[in-house]
Amino acid sequence: MFALVLILVLHVGSRAWAETTSGATTPTVTPAPTEEPENVTLPAVMCPENATCSRLSFACWSCEQNDSCRYGQTVNVSCTVSSDVSTCIGSRSELFLSVCRYCYQTPETDHVCSNSTTCRVNASPRQYYTAMCTVNPNVICLGSRTFLKRRLCNWTSGHRWSTALILSITLGGFGADRFYLGDWRRGLGKLFSFGGLGVWTIIDVILVGVGYITPFDNSVYVT
Repeated sequence: MFALVLILVLHVGSRAWAETTSGATTPTVTPAPTEEPENVTLPAVMCPENATCSRLSFACWSCEQNDSCRYGQTVNVSCTVSSDVSTCIGSRSELFLSVCRYCYQTPETDHVCSNSTTCRVNASPRQYYTAMCTVNPNVICLGSRTFLKRRLCNWTSGHRWSTALILSITLGGFGADRFYLGDWRRGLGKLFSFGGLGVWTIIDVILVGVGYITPFDNSVYVT
């Protein structure tokens, strides 16, 4: 019993020491600027020439919207094909139905954001990062279609919890679970100590099972 408690204390202490000496610090989150990002020239693939005007994505249209409309209200928006598209088939002016909202107010399903693989997912308190987001081509909204957004750090490197648990149960005595999660130092320790004569193996099975042991690169498991 004493050996079990001793190994558990050493395990938790070594993990805290590794995090302290690894130089990982809480990244500074840059606040979003008050000014909107400058408009970027539209890619040729997004706005092809000689295509049907009505089938162009909304990123290829210049729309006149009333920013005094009530948020969430359905409004008629008058749009004209952008000057970046010199030629298209059909009318260059159309009337569309749109929801009154700024692009940064669109739901997660209506825009795509960049990911960060440098923040620590398992940090306490949880960390945030500033992402560059772009509205989907089929969405009409007010303001710039590209904006900055503060998002919760939540990225994965492809490790699965189920795989880690199976390896911990079957080959944990050889450190296979630790090697799989990228913690090769403790993996070698388990390998040459035969899983801490079985005690370390049992402890790791419990810690992996409850989700305490996570990928060594501070990412989350694949769901």
